[in-house]
Amino acid sequence: MFSKRCICRIISTSRLGSQNKRWHSNHARPIAQSTIDEEEREKFQKLSHTWWNETGEFQALHALNALRVPWITNSLVEKQDQPPPLHTKPLLGLQILDAGSGGGILSEPLARLGANMIGVDMVEDNIRVAQTHLEEDPSICGSVKYIQATVEDLVETNEDAFDAVVASEVVEHVSNIDTFLTSCCKIIKPGGSIFLTTINKTALSYTTGVLAAEYLLRLVPIGTHDWEKFISPEDLQFLLDKCGFSTTLIHGMMYNPLTRRWSWISNSSVNYGLHAVKLHPQTSETSSKENSTDSVERSD
Repeated sequence: MFSKRCICRIISTSRLGSQNKRWHSNHARPIAQSTIDEEEREKFQKLSHTWWNETGEFQALHALNALRVPWITNSLVEKQDQPPPLHTKPLLGLQILDAGSGGGILSEPLARLGANMIGVDMVEDNIRVAQTHLEEDPSICGSVKYIQATVEDLVETNEDAFDAVVASEVVEHVSNIDTFLTSCCKIIKPGGSIFLTTINKTALSYTTGVLAAEYLLRLVPIGTHDWEKFISPEDLQFLLDKCGFSTTLIHGMMYNPLTRRWSWISNSSVNYGLHAVKLHPQTSETSSKENSTDSVERSD
């Protein structure tokens, strides 16, 4: 589609400093293994070539962009003291980490809205696929960097570095959610945001998210999800509370396989999205607990 392809390279964590001196890591330090599930790595390694097939295994994730991109964008714009004019890119200048970025299907649209994106993923082939697709659009090539790493690899030298971290459809695939979330929270600036979408741990989520989605409707490959790794919004909020975050929104989501569209719903018993904000250091522990309990906007 473009006459010239931009020249971009996959970078290691040691080269993050090319745009921001805080975005770097000790190259000699091995990739952290604390949240990597080897079965999950192998699973997504096999699927890596299908990331940009919008009617393939990741069709539902492509469709989810219609819901999550405006949600992330509007939430971040509302938090700005001086929101950008409507004709400008609303995320201009914001540093956002896409944790578990896969083939880059979320990183790219956020970059087109002005964000400086860092995408991290544990699967090397995912990074290569994401990079190859990125090179087809020179307009955002300089705004996106992909790294084969875990979030834990960035913590030591990137504390309080990002305006937001997005982990969309990721937490149900990590081996240690507590460690994963703690690492995500550490690299977010005070006042910054974390956006999560995942699956609740209920009988209904097993019926629809596993049995129906994988075996009946074949929306995703069999074995994609492990119900034991699902987590309730209450447990997720509790973990974020411990990290000094105030949860501002928990909202249910539903995918319609007939229309192939997602929508917000009041029921969060299966899929849901959560937005939380990092409290400033001067905020007391008591205030943190009160805010995380009282300020949650629930659709139900």
